[in-house]
Amino acid sequence: MSGADAPEILAAYDAVRSDKDATNWLLISYAGNVGDRLTLTGTGEGGLAELAGRLDPAQAQYAYVRVEYANDTESRRVKFALVIWIGEGTKVMRKARVSFESGAVKKVLAHHSIQVDARDRGDLEVGEIVKRLRRAGGADYNGGRG
Repeated sequence: MSGADAPEILAAYDAVRSDKDATNWLLISYAGNVGDRLTLTGTGEGGLAELAGRLDPAQAQYAYVRVEYANDTESRRVKFALVIWIGEGTKVMRKARVSFESGAVKKVLAHHSIQVDARDRGDLEVGEIVKRLRRAGGADYNGGRG
């Protein structure tokens, strides 16, 4: 495998999923310019905005993020998103390989409501991600207003 199942990645995944841990995102990058070796390159507590700031426009990266949002004034939901980032400066061969190399990542970061294929940091705008998570959740307590 590509290293997606490395102990530090699995521990970060468990932390993001845990209700008792403040960590709400993890970032996985390729260890080198060639090959499929993956390494954990960051975790954080600042949500999508912080994660988006850590994405490298010259790389392909994978992220897993916990998103909490209100359904109504009485309840909150927690959902998870898998982000497949291909920055605009990513080399052509790396871009081509992501489609099948991402399979190993998806096996490890298996529990997510949506997959976000991002090319620009704007693809990770919180409001749009929450709308997609609401649609994926099957119940929209916001009357279709996102």
